[in-house]
Amino acid sequence: MASIRKRPSIAVLIYTAIIVTLGGYFTFASVQGEYGLFRRIQIEAELEDLQAKSAILAADLEVMRNKTLRMSDGYLDLDLLDEQARDVLGYVRADELVIR
Repeated sequence: MASIRKRPSIAVLIYTAIIVTLGGYFTFASVQGEYGLFRRIQIEAELEDLQAKSAILAADLEVMRNKTLRMSDGYLDLDLLDEQARDVLGYVRADELVIR
């Protein structure tokens, strides 16, 4: 007796093809999609970069606040005033030599 092989029906083949296609699509989307793994890594790298820039700007802001306080009417730092007048306005004392 010869064994008869039964071929899978067309519905089973279509069902399998659909399942494999959907699996491939969702795998691709989870890795490279808009909300996928690669995008998440990129966003985390951008976040670290922006946090570093934010820290630098916060330090600059603190320096500016300190200088503003030191130049205010209530607290005048004469050394800072002298430094700014020399730097911005180009003032020099009569007993100083300027070399350019």
